[in-house]
Amino acid sequence: MASSTRMKRRTLFAAGLGLLVAPAILRDKAEAAATGERRNMNVTHLPEINQFKLGSYKFTVVRDGINVSEKPYETYGTNQDPETVKALLAASFLPSDKLANGYAPALIDTGSDVILVDTGFGENGRPRGTGKLIEGLKAAGYSADDVTIVALTHLHGDHIGGLMENGAPAFRNARYAIGQAEYDFWSDKRREGTPAEAGHKAVLANVAPLVEKATFIKDGESVAPGITAMLAAGHSPGHMVFHVESEGKRLMVTGDTANHYVLSLLRPDWEVRFDMDKAQAAATRRKVFDMIATDKIAFLGYHMPFPAVGFIERQEGGYRFVPKTYQFDI
Repeated sequence: MASSTRMKRRTLFAAGLGLLVAPAILRDKAEAAATGERRNMNVTHLPEINQFKLGSYKFTVVRDGINVSEKPYETYGTNQDPETVKALLAASFLPSDKLANGYAPALIDTGSDVILVDTGFGENGRPRGTGKLIEGLKAAGYSADDVTIVALTHLHGDHIGGLMENGAPAFRNARYAIGQAEYDFWSDKRREGTPAEAGHKAVLANVAPLVEKATFIKDGESVAPGITAMLAAGHSPGHMVFHVESEGKRLMVTGDTANHYVLSLLRPDWEVRFDMDKAQAAATRRKVFDMIATDKIAFLGYHMPFPAVGFIERQEGGYRFVPKTYQFDI
């Protein structure tokens, strides 16, 4: 009994020590975030994931990484006075001179298929702190080999960079669902010598090797039971969104229809530098988010604040982003 008592005391002491150490760790992390300094360079940062249920489907959202850029008004609201863009950011409690952009590939486990929507930057992004998808899937209990379908909203680099790994398919057991219009545009040799040449080369390197296992989809076609593609062009020529439904619950995976939760949603008509057809992109934003607001369904936006899922309500001629909390947990 004495030995047992000593063991209990040791366990309690260890637990108490852990409680004492935890605030110090949290403090160090907070100080590092504020100052940019790191006291312990050996700290391992776990990948950020978020899991929730939609009917019988299980979603896993992975934060592939984050980039910080300057002068947001040079990307969003390019048809506006820069001071107008800065004022909206400031009114939304956001910096007016910098912008943090995240990337959120999502896994949908239907029970019969494991469907990955978009792939992040992949190995080429890792030196810059992105390309964390595979690591995130492992943290969620999945491997790349578990993926049976890769569905792509469009073929920009931050969505297709993770398709290949060390020169081989990263998801070797998967088939692919790719928008027909999107692939036709980017794979066309006529992109050579144009501003789209870099995108053309990325598609030849990352997507073209996989076409034998690809299904090229059009508006209204099915990716898998309960998952339907809808053409939402403008950001790119064949950009797709995916409507997901399970047991009467609905969610729209909107890709890059809106790229910022304030600048793209509250002001959907403001032009965005990355939108290839700016007028069409604005019209598509209104079409898609009017549908989401009217039907009161959830959406997952690739560049929304992590975990990139929320709802929409109409406000000031645009839309207000309402992030998810515990709706999917009870």
